[in-house]
Amino acid sequence: MDLTHEPTTALIDRAAEAWRSISNAQRELLRILTELDRRDVWHDAGAHDMAHWVGNAFGLSRYRAARWLDAGRSLEELPRIADAFERGDLSVYKVEELARFVTPEDEDAVLEWAMEESSGAIKAEADRRRGNDAEEAASIEDRRWLGWRYDDDGRSFHLQAGLSSADGAVVAEALDALVREIPPMPDDSGDQLVGARRADALVTLCSTRLGRDEPDRATLVVHAQLDTLLDAEAVASTSDGAILPAPSIRRLLCNGTVRALIEDAGGTVIGVTRTTRDPSPWMMRQLRYRDGTCRFPNCHLRRYTQAHHLEWWSRGGRTELDNLVLVCTFHHKLVHERGWGLKRREDGTVRWFRPDGTRYRAGPAAA
Repeated sequence: MDLTHEPTTALIDRAAEAWRSISNAQRELLRILTELDRRDVWHDAGAHDMAHWVGNAFGLSRYRAARWLDAGRSLEELPRIADAFERGDLSVYKVEELARFVTPEDEDAVLEWAMEESSGAIKAEADRRRGNDAEEAASIEDRRWLGWRYDDDGRSFHLQAGLSSADGAVVAEALDALVREIPPMPDDSGDQLVGARRADALVTLCSTRLGRDEPDRATLVVHAQLDTLLDAEAVASTSDGAILPAPSIRRLLCNGTVRALIEDAGGTVIGVTRTTRDPSPWMMRQLRYRDGTCRFPNCHLRRYTQAHHLEWWSRGGRTELDNLVLVCTFHHKLVHERGWGLKRREDGTVRWFRPDGTRYRAGPAAA
């Protein structure tokens, strides 16, 4: 469309109308995304969470996607700000910041102020108010303890601990900080979700200990019959009696410090695997340099990443750079225990496939 001969006043009017249309559409988009979030549409799309799903679907950064989702939820309780946004009187950037601190009680007063202020000033106010929310644990307990037990004939593990409030705050913050970085598994939902993500965070922290390079690092010993590594329905056990399904064993063999004792049906050891399938330190450094982050689309995690064998180690895959790709603990679990697949092409691009074999592509159609 040629605008060179359009009168300036007409262009200004058209710009204002376009702005109102954009604001109206943005408000509708946030309303839709809020409803999609309630429906957990991201669970089966390989995404960490709704922000990851939105980022993949619309080409947004994770930060921006999370801000939009927060704003969409807040606008449900802030009707006057929502109306001003829809009319184009407030930009989406102002709304993002207002959503961080405005309450229904002070909505009217803040709206009048926000209409006149810059988005930078609103952000500064949001930062100031949110900074006052932090509280510090004050009490200290004298005793501490931690214990665990296996239940359900070795199929479940229960952990219990008693800590001072100060130490407990450290543990809680570390786990919840990690919860924000790693996603739940696709079938986690409802009241189970928060607890499940904290459990995943704890396992992720402990997995890093299993994967460290020190000679005295922990080693998990698994007893498995030969058929276990070939049969998806079979199980193995640890020395403590914990029962492990075959897909979990194969994931641990792919990346962890694991010594598998291969036994016959009578329990006689007929083979011992190598202690680790991990790449050497230099190879891991090169892999992190080459891949940078987890190679799932828009998964930008650098911490808690692992080397995945494209041709699985348990199936004869070699620990060589051409057979390795960097994945986070979540997407590693999706591959081994949820049926997802991936292939690395000669040009270095990595293609992901859903459990049904269809190609996963970031974007509205596939997300």
